[in-house]
Amino acid sequence: MDLDAVRTFVAAADAGRFQDAAAELSITQQAVSKRIAALERSLGVRLFTRTARGAKPTVDGQAFLPHARDLLRAEERAVASVRPGRRALRVDVIGRRLAPAAVLGDFHRAYPEVELDVVTLFDADAAVDALRSGAIDASFRAVTMPGRRLPDGIGAVRAFDEPIQFLTGPVHELATARAVTPAQLAGHRIWMPGIVPGTEWAAYYDDLAAAFGLVIEVTGPDFGTQPLLDTLAESPSLATFVGEQTHLVWPAEHDLRRIAVHDPTPVYPHSLLWHRDNPHPALAALLAHFSAGRSDRSGRSGRSAGETWTPAWA
Repeated sequence: MDLDAVRTFVAAADAGRFQDAAAELSITQQAVSKRIAALERSLGVRLFTRTARGAKPTVDGQAFLPHARDLLRAEERAVASVRPGRRALRVDVIGRRLAPAAVLGDFHRAYPEVELDVVTLFDADAAVDALRSGAIDASFRAVTMPGRRLPDGIGAVRAFDEPIQFLTGPVHELATARAVTPAQLAGHRIWMPGIVPGTEWAAYYDDLAAAFGLVIEVTGPDFGTQPLLDTLAESPSLATFVGEQTHLVWPAEHDLRRIAVHDPTPVYPHSLLWHRDNPHPALAALLAHFSAGRSDRSGRSGRSAGETWTPAWA
């Protein structure tokens, strides 16, 4: 249905004269008459009766009027839903218990007026596709592209570096250590069944293992975080890696231990990705927040570059 014709009908019904409706809509009286006539033809009924004082809706016009108003209100809501500044900023995070979700929460506390729509896509490739299609506005991902550029139009800025920790149960031989070095972890069984080949986190842990002679096992089905923690709690040999800001909860009797890894500290490089043509005004605030405050959230804060490790592509 031609919404301009519907808008003209409502204006004429409210004004009572085609001439006044034309003035309100900044069109000619002839244009008003043509729009009303076209709407009448499409509906198959007469909408107005001409009177000495102007135009009065017919019975059919009166019946159509409330629905016409609903159509215009629906149009207004549809436009507002995608108008820059009115739509929530849609941001992809790798997981709701992982560091990007936590730092996005920090942003929300700093900018409470910015409405956020937080989603989780599978991997960096899915995130880039969603940025290009406009399905999301921004994404926190590790960018593993040493030999090739990001797709045209996609920007990336290093947002923060997250230290990696060694997680063990209470009977593991390293459970009492306050810190370990990557070299000390060689020969220990590091179990990470959630690693999926071809993803950015798989690339990170593959490079970490190669750099320090580690063996990271991905065998067995991934039943989720809780079964992994249950297994670690009772194992004298199995351990895993977790990000420093990964939010984990376990029963008190598990007595799991987060152990810092130093000399050097492996850090996971989180970048913020966006489409350069995205006009959403809140996106600028998000970029400014992470560009200006990266050192405060970085795993390198208080450490020299030689005291941390990241893959060559980072």
